[in-house]
Amino acid sequence: MKINRTKATVAILMMTALVITAAAVVAQSPQGSSDNTVTITGGFETDPRDHGRPVVLIASMLGVTPNVFREAFSGVTPAKVGSPTGDEARANKKALLKVLAPYGITNEKLDEVSNYYRYKGSLGQTWPQTKAVAAAVVVDGKLTGLNITNAGAGYTSVPKVVIRLGNVTYTGVATVLYTDDFKTNGSITSISLKTP
Repeated sequence: MKINRTKATVAILMMTALVITAAAVVAQSPQGSSDNTVTITGGFETDPRDHGRPVVLIASMLGVTPNVFREAFSGVTPAKVGSPTGDEARANKKALLKVLAPYGITNEKLDEVSNYYRYKGSLGQTWPQTKAVAAAVVVDGKLTGLNITNAGAGYTSVPKVVIRLGNVTYTGVATVLYTDDFKTNGSITSISLKTP
């Protein structure tokens, strides 16, 4: 069998050109880019009035506004060193319930919520926090939205959302939901897109 070397060479060159062209298209497409990321940062900052306490989360779990809880906490006398004594703890609990009991909050409920969100910042601890995760939704090479794959929990403020698609950077605006369920309190329910 005789092979026409000229035709074979032309065929190989054409196939090589097609592969190179296809590779170039993928490289230019945001969908094919390795730089296709959604970054969610921050969102665990507290109101300066609260001195590191996640008041917005605690208040939501108790079914009151943050200001009501702040009013209740204003009667609390923190221990000067270490943990409060038994008498100090009882006095603080009494001060809290004086304001919160009229809202139907029991001692047991207050303990449950307080214990869940209690932490020692001096030891590098935080209250329970789960970071949210989202993925870019790309249609025909264009960013059309975001798919929240993990809504997270424990957010006390609105996190910053940055989407990088190829060479274009977008900003997302997150909406944080506060509930009376530890699993969903301070979670992200949606992320809308700003113009790049």
